[in-house]
Amino acid sequence: MAPTPGDPPSPAAGLLYGIGLGGFVDGIVLHQLLQWHHLLSATGDHPMTTVARLEVNTLADGFFHVFSWLAVVGASVVTLAQWRQGRLPPSWRFHGGCVVAGWGGFNVVEGLVDHQLLGIHHVRDDLGGPLAWDLGFLAVGVALVLVGWAVARTGSRALDDLGWTPTPVAEGGAG
Repeated sequence: MAPTPGDPPSPAAGLLYGIGLGGFVDGIVLHQLLQWHHLLSATGDHPMTTVARLEVNTLADGFFHVFSWLAVVGASVVTLAQWRQGRLPPSWRFHGGCVVAGWGGFNVVEGLVDHQLLGIHHVRDDLGGPLAWDLGFLAVGVALVLVGWAVARTGSRALDDLGWTPTPVAEGGAG
């Protein structure tokens, strides 16, 4: 069923913002500032021991940042589409909770896929990739999802507490 004017806000934009911003935090803080790892730093072919291998890792990090940027652009497009549909704007708690949950979801997927399944890097490749750091990263991701979801639910309930109900659109009405 297509959304109608006055429908409650969707979590989609907040979740996408969280995915993109979580990717930027990972890439900027862990890859660039702390230099704990790069996207391919745990692969046997691309350890960060030579300039050429660091260049390959930097290129891969750039593609990772493009993914993060596209998630933020996608979130902006979803936000505009929701405004055009006439959906209610999200409360700060709802939107912020969705952003935090999206960031946590990014961490969980990235941690499971890149760290565990593919093994292309670990949180602390500079220390030899100890498992405790990877598990801690996953635990933080799960905590962010749970906290974000709980905060978003309180923001969603705020509409219910105000006695909000959708406003029906008359058939054949202006559109």
